Amino acid sequence: MGTFRQEPFDPSIQDLKITLQDSTLLFPSHRTENKSIFLSNIDQILNFNVQTIHFFTANPDFAPEVVACRLKTALEKLLVPYDFMAGRLKLNPESRRLEVECNSAGVGFVVASTQFSLDEIGDLVYPNPAFRGLIVQSLDNLEVDNQPLCIFQVTSFNCGGFAMGISTNHVLFDGISFKNFLENLASQAFDDKPMAIVPFNDRRLLAARSPPRITFPHPEMLKLEIPISEDLSPPVFDCQKEQLDFQIFNLNSDNISYLKEKAKISGPNENTKITSFNVVTAFIWRCKALSSGNNSQRLSTMLFAVDIRSRLKPPLPFSYCGNAVLSAYASSICSKLENEPFSRIVDMVSEGAGQMTDEYARSIIDWGEIYKGFPNGEFMISSWWKLGLSEVKYPWGKPRYSSPVVYTRKNIILLFPDTNNRSNNKNGNGVNILVALPPKEMEKFQTLFHKFLASD
Repeated sequence: MGTFRQEPFDPSIQDLKITLQDSTLLFPSHRTENKSIFLSNIDQILNFNVQTIHFFTANPDFAPEVVACRLKTALEKLLVPYDFMAGRLKLNPESRRLEVECNSAGVGFVVASTQFSLDEIGDLVYPNPAFRGLIVQSLDNLEVDNQPLCIFQVTSFNCGGFAMGISTNHVLFDGISFKNFLENLASQAFDDKPMAIVPFNDRRLLAARSPPRITFPHPEMLKLEIPISEDLSPPVFDCQKEQLDFQIFNLNSDNISYLKEKAKISGPNENTKITSFNVVTAFIWRCKALSSGNNSQRLSTMLFAVDIRSRLKPPLPFSYCGNAVLSAYASSICSKLENEPFSRIVDMVSEGAGQMTDEYARSIIDWGEIYKGFPNGEFMISSWWKLGLSEVKYPWGKPRYSSPVVYTRKNIILLFPDTNNRSNNKNGNGVNILVALPPKEMEKFQTLFHKFLASD
């Protein structure tokens, strides 16, 4: 049966007592062209920072100070093919669109230390608030309009291990292009390796059509009456001020296999794809929707990201840099989510993903050209589960754990790999599920989680 984690870190450690030792800007190792980078309508709405932390155990051949030097050199080399990373975000006054000005203004690089050891800070999977000290989001000596779009922080622990914290503006990368960047970073940290993946930087492949053609209704999108250039985050990312409990629930490989078998009962649609993601998403949707209130006729709309690289005609290059994901959705009234066979809920999730064809994706992009809106739903499932950030091999080894820095929000449920328990999880194929809800809703979610996972 699925589990949830308790007491994952010492509550007395709310501050890692980080000491900043050095803060600098890194620049491309060779001269790059000064130019402006077009940002697609998908990029336009993602003007906020994403932070990830990558923990590494001690390696006697690579002390943290050696790692910091290697990373600096690797980054300087990568800022040539990734010239936009060293640029600055600006608003084009004529088009009223955000662009990246490739002006070699630099990325941030911070070296820090803590007197704690990796073992002392507890379960790395859990969103310990103290981990925020392992990330720098802005440099104090720079003006607001000159802040780097990317800042690295290498923090050494007294055990010889270290953390690599990365803050990037989401306009730079989606999950896949960020993973590709990390593969390149790792390759350049070696002495004699070529880049793993040559980045494809032309984002005009996702430009709106001229004239725009909206060929589908888009209930998953919300029209806004304000300019897209305003410093706003999508409503689905809003953090309402209310008391939230948060838990990490775990589904191991056996649990997921059970859900797949359950999805085959009562005859799923012949086009339904019974994948790990689809069954886990359907399972979470059911628990989340039914934990919120008692109105059986309430409509629940769940959003989840779909990579469109392979769905377009012609397909985007796998090495496409930028954001090539759109929000698919599934909607149902709560009574159906409670009483329909699990196979039908998986059908709805699969149908939502299947709807994301080339024409549907182009229609959303064109919708954004006209309405400047955001994805909108009851909640979003954000998956880092299959990205493989912990599989990137650096000269000093693979990360002990990699994950986003989590800010708990009621309307975002996060999926990420359970790599801490590989031995009990069939090579780490399980998933951790971060849920943040008001106390009474969390209690109900937990009850439903175990109820729906129980054998019939």
